[in-house]
Amino acid sequence: MTAIKDRAERQAVDRSQAGDAWTDCGLVITTTHGTPYEPRNFNRHFAARCARAGVRYSKVHDTRRTCASLLVALDVHPQVAMQILRHSQIAVTMEVYSEVPSATTREALKRLEVSLDG
Repeated sequence: MTAIKDRAERQAVDRSQAGDAWTDCGLVITTTHGTPYEPRNFNRHFAARCARAGVRYSKVHDTRRTCASLLVALDVHPQVAMQILRHSQIAVTMEVYSEVPSATTREALKRLEVSLDG
């Protein structure tokens, strides 16, 4: 939520600076003129952010798989996971995107969750 709030604040500045050139497309992640990112530009920005954060680069699409697997591991209802990932069918979410973790993996994820919560 912090990242989304930060992005919304940045978007407000972009909107103000763009003036009449602003196009409101209803998205949070946009160019400085309010238009959706072209996929290749988004991928370049994502790679740059990974480098700046000092984390290993992975394809944007792989982050969706990670998200799906984490949601399954955290016992999020499949219908909710499907909505978060914006899939049209639960089968896509559960069979294609997610990996069901072992008991050891679940325990590790729970410890990770506790550590990230502070």
